[in-house]
Amino acid sequence: MTETGPGLRRELVVATGNPGKCAEMEQILQGCGIRILTMAHFPGEPFDPEETGCTYMENAEIKALAACRITGRVCVADDAGLEIDALDGAPGVYSRRFLGEETPFPAKMVRILEMLRHVPDEQRGCRFRAAVAIATPDGRTVGCHGVCEGRIAREQRGAFGFGYDPIFFVPALGRHMAELPPEIKHGISHRGQALACAKLAIADLFGPA
Repeated sequence: MTETGPGLRRELVVATGNPGKCAEMEQILQGCGIRILTMAHFPGEPFDPEETGCTYMENAEIKALAACRITGRVCVADDAGLEIDALDGAPGVYSRRFLGEETPFPAKMVRILEMLRHVPDEQRGCRFRAAVAIATPDGRTVGCHGVCEGRIAREQRGAFGFGYDPIFFVPALGRHMAELPPEIKHGISHRGQALACAKLAIADLFGPA
């Protein structure tokens, strides 16, 4: 039987194989009083669950539960996507698979900019949406959500972040997401919002140190 509350092993595994996302999630989760591990601490079994869900939360739960089966620890995973109004919400839940999973993100962004070349600024609204799932080895899950509104820029800009950050313009700050250093990005991003919620859920799950 899985321990809960104060008796639970005070370790949390970040369940992702994406180095950029892993580093970002580790940064945001620091200070929650739990030892943060990654899938690199468990090299004996490959971690590459098939994301068959129709929603961000379904995919996040698939990854978190798969990591629990490998590690035997409480695991946290996310799924996120870029939703572009002029493309009827695409690529959305298929953001990582847009143009194929092996296509690098700079090429994906070039294609999106080409598709929106003649779309005026006022019709280039978009948002990053994220779902975070916390899973325990006995199959329980807790979910959190976050969303960040923005606009598709007309060029790639910035060296921070990963994924579609270079073409995501944040009107309130007048900068692309990839121009924001982590300490600013985490305060406004979709993933930062979802993980802020997750930190509260993690504190409730593990109980006081």
